[in-house]
Amino acid sequence: MLRAEHRDLDERIVRLEAEQSSDQVTIKRLKKQKLLLKDRITSLEDQITPDIIA
Repeated sequence: MLRAEHRDLDERIVRLEAEQSSDQVTIKRLKKQKLLLKDRITSLEDQITPDIIA
């Protein structure tokens, strides 16, 4: 679910950046949302993956 949302944001950003009259404020906001979502995904993955001391 979170990965799909992250992918959707990425696709939306790419589409907006391709437009000649793209709204840079919206793109910046979407990129921030995407980064926060990626951080959340990473945090959740870290919680379920045990630390392995080699």
